Amino acid sequence: MHRFVLDTSVFTNPDVFRAFGADAQEAIRTFARLARATSAEFYMPGSVYEELGKIKDLSDVAADFESVVRIRSPRKHELTIPGAFLYEFIEEVRYRIDRGLRIAEEAAKEAARTPTDPAQLINRLRGRYREALRQGILDSKEDVDVLLLSFELEGALVCADEGLRKWADKVGIQIVHPHNFRQIIESLAAQPTCGA
Repeated sequence: MHRFVLDTSVFTNPDVFRAFGADAQEAIRTFARLARATSAEFYMPGSVYEELGKIKDLSDVAADFESVVRIRSPRKHELTIPGAFLYEFIEEVRYRIDRGLRIAEEAAKEAARTPTDPAQLINRLRGRYREALRQGILDSKEDVDVLLLSFELEGALVCADEGLRKWADKVGIQIVHPHNFRQIIESLAAQPTCGA
């Protein structure tokens, strides 16, 4: 049985959802039609579905989406994750906090020695700080929910988020790049079902 756990990026990232349609609603309709033709199971954590609904208007496609995607959160209190994962994550967070502090110190020194437009300095600081602390790491409860559900179900994670993909790989979760997702679904739909 093929199981896929979907992240919002499948339907919110224009570079990704265009494999299914011109806009997110069309992409969801096409995905649902293709998914129905397979015996695969598709999942999305409740928090991720809520996030998707805040980013994209799902009112016209929610029923279609929910007819093929099981909205289900991971069993957080029953899962055991490797201790090495937690240690590595904490080390990564500590390293990033230190980098963020150095970036803030550099900005403060630059502000003290050079009369720079404060808005320009703040924008540059904000961009560098965000990149240092958030890029390539699990940075939301939605990311953790997708990772844990994929781990629990032993499902393939379908996601464009590099940080989520990196950390999923560390715990042995199969990863499907969303650019390949439509072709994978179509190939599953073309396979004969058991007993046929």
